[in-house]
Amino acid sequence: MLLLSLAVVYHGNTVNERAERLLWRSLLQSELDHYLARHREDPDYHWRDTEDVTLYDSAEPRALPPRIAGLAPGLHDEIKVDGRERVVLVKDVEGRRFVVALDITGFEDEERHLTTLMVGSALGGLLVAGILVAWGLRRMTKPLATLASDIAALQPDRPAQRIAPGRRASSELVVIADAVNGYVERNARFVERERAFIDSASHELRTPIAVIAGASEIALEQLAPGQAGAPAATRQQLQRILHTARGVEQLISLLLVLAKDPQRLARSSDRFRLDQLLPEIVEDHRHLCADKNLTLELAPLPPCEVIAPLAIVQAAVGNLLRNAIENSDRGSVAIALLPGAVVVIDDPGHGMTPEEISAIYARMARGGGREGSGIGLELIARLCEHLGWHLRIAPRAERGTRVTLDLGRALARGGEGPAGG
Repeated sequence: MLLLSLAVVYHGNTVNERAERLLWRSLLQSELDHYLARHREDPDYHWRDTEDVTLYDSAEPRALPPRIAGLAPGLHDEIKVDGRERVVLVKDVEGRRFVVALDITGFEDEERHLTTLMVGSALGGLLVAGILVAWGLRRMTKPLATLASDIAALQPDRPAQRIAPGRRASSELVVIADAVNGYVERNARFVERERAFIDSASHELRTPIAVIAGASEIALEQLAPGQAGAPAATRQQLQRILHTARGVEQLISLLLVLAKDPQRLARSSDRFRLDQLLPEIVEDHRHLCADKNLTLELAPLPPCEVIAPLAIVQAAVGNLLRNAIENSDRGSVAIALLPGAVVVIDDPGHGMTPEEISAIYARMARGGGREGSGIGLELIARLCEHLGWHLRIAPRAERGTRVTLDLGRALARGGEGPAGG
């Protein structure tokens, strides 16, 4: 509408200017022709200026005004003479120059007034039209905006949610609302199936695993080393069964954590000292270094209290430490606790190349499965992301790999001094 209004104003102004020039040329030419005709009939005839029209003849002694004297033959508009606007026709006839000037000051003032009125009317019309269009569009889109607000208000933990489009909703909005309601219902059934699976996994899977682990412990106690009738192979197999059962039990716990909402996990978290938990985890994994020229070194630990699921922290740190041991041949694995609940594990082993580290993050982004035995780094990384922790894996400058587990989000208030790291 703005462009159209500008085009109309421009077109009107162009037509007006062309019409003016035609009118002035015709009017002034008529006055000049009348003077020439009378002069031919009567050589002694002299022109008498009127209030608006002035004629200059080069054959007469009257001098031209300086502003007009330099004009070339033709029609000249809006020429200022003595403070007045004039239109001037300059023409050479039989060696004589004739100049006819018409005072158009009043006409130009009226024209400017009309132009201002026209532009003001166009702007006013644009403003009114813009208000009407905005009001109409808002009224048209209000049902859609209301529907979008209703969709945004849907909560994943509320059952039996529906979108009501309203009585005055258009057929298109009804179709959208029905599609959203259908999706919500399918999603609710999916969540219910997932919840049923989680409940079944909690009871049906963990119970037999616990029975297997308990039976293996009892059998190992009865087949103590050095006891008669205790074959080493049998004891080794029982230890393998116990180790596998504990790993599966831990894996189920981690998967159940991933299936729960982080807010529910926060309400069921434990408050404990991380600086007291790390030595226990290190001692539990020290036996893995027995067949290697490898030691575990625990740096002095600053006081640090966190609020988090205890079993999950044990599993996460334990599996990171186990991974460092399995990927190291000789030297020492350094475990440190930095201020801000940041656990750092440096291993001296053959380490991981940047390509291997990138592959881990790529598998995590794609939701890829884990490879090999134990709990993979991808699962630990997803667990950390789910709980708001940060896991970083980077090659060390000299050799090996540095793993940093930042539990700063679980840091208990008042649990330590100023956080850093």
